[in-house]
Amino acid sequence: MSILKKIQQPLFWKNVAKVAIPFFIVVTIFSLVLNSSKDIFSGNFNAVYETNFSNGKWINFWGFKVIFSLIYGVWITNKKMA
Repeated sequence: MSILKKIQQPLFWKNVAKVAIPFFIVVTIFSLVLNSSKDIFSGNFNAVYETNFSNGKWINFWGFKVIFSLIYGVWITNKKMA
């Protein structure tokens, strides 16, 4: 079955969500720890905010992860659904 037919099925999008949401959470936590581990473990959350979210940085931070997770979810679901 082609991907165009698969994306029309509600089950496909439920499975995408089952894959994409946990992947999004893991990627977000990994990214925060990678970018700001010193500040996170010392409890300096203002520095974490400045590094990742201030002055419009939140758009790049969340946007990339949402798009990447959605693409990953669609790709994995497409591979696994017959």
